[in-house]
Amino acid sequence: MAGQIPQRFIDDLLARVDVVEVVGERVQLKKAGRNHAGLCPFHQEKTPSFTVSADKQFYHCFGCGAHGNALRFLMEYDNLPFPEAVEQLASRLGLDVPREGADDPRAQARERRRQEGINLLEISASFFRERLKMPEGQGARHYLAERGLSPEIQAAFGIGYAPDEWGSLKRHLSAREIPEAVQIEYGLLVHREENGRTYDRFRDRVIFPIRDVRGRTIAFGGRVLGDAKPKYLNSPETPVFHKGRELYGLFEARQANTRLERLVIVEGYMDVVALAQFGIRNVVATLGTSTSEDHLSRLFRMVDEVVFCFDGDRAGRQAASRALEVVLPLMIDGRQARFLFLPEGEDPDTLVRREGAEAFVDRITCASPLSELLFDQAARGRDLARIEDRERYASQVLAAIGELPEGLLKSMMLNELSRRTGVERSRFEALMARAEQGAGQPVESAVLPASKASPVVKGAGAVTRPGRVGLVARILQLLLHEPILVERLPEADDWYPGGDPDVPLCREVVRLLRAGRYRSGQVLLAHFHGSDQGRRLATLVKREMLIPRDARARELDGLVEHFRRHQMRPSCQEQIDALLARQRSGERLSPEERQRLMALLTELGS
Repeated sequence: MAGQIPQRFIDDLLARVDVVEVVGERVQLKKAGRNHAGLCPFHQEKTPSFTVSADKQFYHCFGCGAHGNALRFLMEYDNLPFPEAVEQLASRLGLDVPREGADDPRAQARERRRQEGINLLEISASFFRERLKMPEGQGARHYLAERGLSPEIQAAFGIGYAPDEWGSLKRHLSAREIPEAVQIEYGLLVHREENGRTYDRFRDRVIFPIRDVRGRTIAFGGRVLGDAKPKYLNSPETPVFHKGRELYGLFEARQANTRLERLVIVEGYMDVVALAQFGIRNVVATLGTSTSEDHLSRLFRMVDEVVFCFDGDRAGRQAASRALEVVLPLMIDGRQARFLFLPEGEDPDTLVRREGAEAFVDRITCASPLSELLFDQAARGRDLARIEDRERYASQVLAAIGELPEGLLKSMMLNELSRRTGVERSRFEALMARAEQGAGQPVESAVLPASKASPVVKGAGAVTRPGRVGLVARILQLLLHEPILVERLPEADDWYPGGDPDVPLCREVVRLLRAGRYRSGQVLLAHFHGSDQGRRLATLVKREMLIPRDARARELDGLVEHFRRHQMRPSCQEQIDALLARQRSGERLSPEERQRLMALLTELGS
């Protein structure tokens, strides 16, 4: 059903659903005082740090920081979009989910197209699998046999074949009354502008279905059998497929082992399947993009250790640099990131066939830790016996350390940098503090020379340099952690400062809280889910609140007073100038005016 889900229904749903029951169906929980505890489902751990509160209807992991309500848990654990998570919770209570504007013909049409898209991808996957078994699939079967892929592995990954025809899939789908427009929208047909004709995107290719973590087909990858270009072809971006978020093989890895401890990231789906044939089932691949923050955040919710696998050539080193830049801000204590460089001219597929599974697993086990790669890359091409080169080396390593979140790893890296350079740790700490406060020039990155002396901009796969939170952002943090604090804000909105980019979002959050339907920060996050505002709020809520709970109200009052005082300053200055001008002209100020002048000067200087 199309249309927006009313917020009142979401609030009522969360009030009626028991988060302990929802989580307990997926995680083994034990009573621990007033709460329940268990092993966190979002990262690997041996000692339970995951708690679920029946009183607060909230879960929290003290290890990885995962937290939220029953709705958020379903979205994160089952990788459900927000509407589907609401539908699943509602079904527990036998409720129909109401929609605002459900009678809108355009909304109904969009929903109908989405359902058709989901259906046609599964139908297409079945079509490709069947064609692999037919006489026309003989060449594909021969190719797979040459690559050593058993029928069991082919079935586990749902491998198929796209016939060497221009319209075989189109005819198959059209016979099931699936419109060509939908086939085009979901990347199965290509539309030729010059003559208006359409044809199958995948032809004479071995087909690898790309599945989400629930096992639903969301896209396809195809490996050509002949000499056509490109050699590998992926589905384009569609309403259900976003390359920067999805990882090939993740569903299959979790099917093979539900208690994964480590995941290896390789470059292509053939590498994933070849390693699986040799019994190495904890491997995933990016889909034609660099490893992104979304990719890594998803993986670190499942495992504590990620191993990047790259070719040993220059391109592989550059890819490792990009991956290192992205992973640094995610390295909270307990996580590991390591880097495996293969011999030049080898890829995982060829190497595992030549060396065997045991030797390849040994390479993974001995992969370079993040710290070693960071120091090695900074030292590359430098003579550390020279003071100037040693200074550049230290500056670059320090910039990378500054990307790490606070914790033991960051502390130990500073100690190691101090040991290697002979510079006191306190000196490095002072330099980092100045960089965070913007008091000095930004330090160059140790991992991406192209981004010298420039902050990393948030974008596809990029991360934001950690720094001080703005004052309006601090108010947003306070409201996310303590929504009831909105009652302390002035009714009039004339206190907002000008020029702060967080002001529009803060106004909207305050408006929603005052509407009375939002009782928790998690519901607020759900309201903005999938938007730029939602990503901004998620970033803020992840930052540690250093202000004690009993001091947060005073902090909010102080921020509002600060804004008001600064907004008064132009008028204060005008009054001061007028009084001083009268004095300079020889006019005598009254005692009240002199007292007013002193008060204005004091206020301006505060």
